Amino acid sequence: MSRSFEVLSRSSKGHARRGVIETSHGSVATPAFMPVGTRGSVKGISPAELEELGADIILGNTYHLFLRPGVDLVERAGGLHGFMGWNRPILTDSGGYQVFSLSSLRKIRDDGVEFASHIDGDRFFLGPRESMEIQRRLGSDIVMAFDDCAPYPCSERDAASAVERTTRWGKVCRDAHPSGGRLLFGIVQGSTFRDLRERSAEELVAMDFDGYAIGGVSVGEPEEEMIKAVEAVAPLLPEDKPRYLMGVGTPRQIRAAVELGVDMFDCVLPTRLARHGSAFVGEGDVIPVKAGRYKDDFTPVDPECECYCCANFTRAYIRHLLNVGEILGLRLLSLHNLHFYLKMMRSIRDETGIADASGDTAGGGDSDG
Repeated sequence: MSRSFEVLSRSSKGHARRGVIETSHGSVATPAFMPVGTRGSVKGISPAELEELGADIILGNTYHLFLRPGVDLVERAGGLHGFMGWNRPILTDSGGYQVFSLSSLRKIRDDGVEFASHIDGDRFFLGPRESMEIQRRLGSDIVMAFDDCAPYPCSERDAASAVERTTRWGKVCRDAHPSGGRLLFGIVQGSTFRDLRERSAEELVAMDFDGYAIGGVSVGEPEEEMIKAVEAVAPLLPEDKPRYLMGVGTPRQIRAAVELGVDMFDCVLPTRLARHGSAFVGEGDVIPVKAGRYKDDFTPVDPECECYCCANFTRAYIRHLLNVGEILGLRLLSLHNLHFYLKMMRSIRDETGIADASGDTAGGGDSDG
């Protein structure tokens, strides 16, 4: 496989590193945060706004796009890039997490999973070959292998079975993955069992994927268990491949994982909290802008923030919008929270303190947009 990831610098403290992933739709500066576009849209935010915020890459959801609007329609529209009007990189998950979260609506087979749609109950089958074909037709730049995500809590026996299936299905995905510039990431499983995490990592590394994800976290386990999983797995993953911690997380969790050598993150928190009327401020504190105490607060959401929301509107105004059901309030808080995350990632990259891929000084290639 051709090299698609380059480490540009390493922190003098811990294992943090700065790098760049090359895809057919452009470069991704790492450590990177990927806004989540579950159904082909980052909730409430246009592609133009995402570009202005400085997002290099977004995430799409294979399971949801497979059910609605269907892969045939997306493919006819020119793939997910053409369908949603986003010309930068896209990562799609495999659908494994969503299928396995259905619990009572699915039946595991050796070659995949039969499941009932959460929408109308129609029956479908999804396995590693089907997942690879769907993601190929969606046209994503980074494709995730189909895995078995064990729930939390689970027995060691169940976690071992999930690791076995993840390895077996990973081989199928590796063999079925077409050439042509798309990157394929394997997903390490093992729940809270260190020996299983290590076994999963070693088996997947032997397959030589383009990158590796740490999956089965942020599924209800305590934060310290998530950190232990990263501590166990990250040292076993190749230095010259990107590392992705799936579904994480809070600003504190992201910074901790970066120090352990993780390069990529995704999480719904920025837009989900915005829809509930809350905003990230300072170093990662959350304030409930919708609360009554902000009724006559005429300061910005975060006085230290330079985003469009904070440069033009007050907490009092946004609280008013939220309380009368005006969608602009949700959009403004979503813009602010995404700006917070993306600016945080630029700051993290700057902390490595050396030139970026273009030869500029650290941070020179990462404008606020």
